[in-house]
Amino acid sequence: MVKINYGFEKRRKEMEKKRKKEEKAKAKAASKAAGSSSSEPQEEASAAE
Repeated sequence: MVKINYGFEKRRKEMEKKRKKEEKAKAKAASKAAGSSSSEPQEEASAAE
């Protein structure tokens, strides 16, 4: 019978969480860098529809 390596599973889950957190931070930084210039056209576009 195969023994499950729980340490590896835990490390894999932690790495996945870290990767997702970094992606979220990058997306947040990108949207913040775009700032008000990107949010204004979206509001106008949604009002036009």
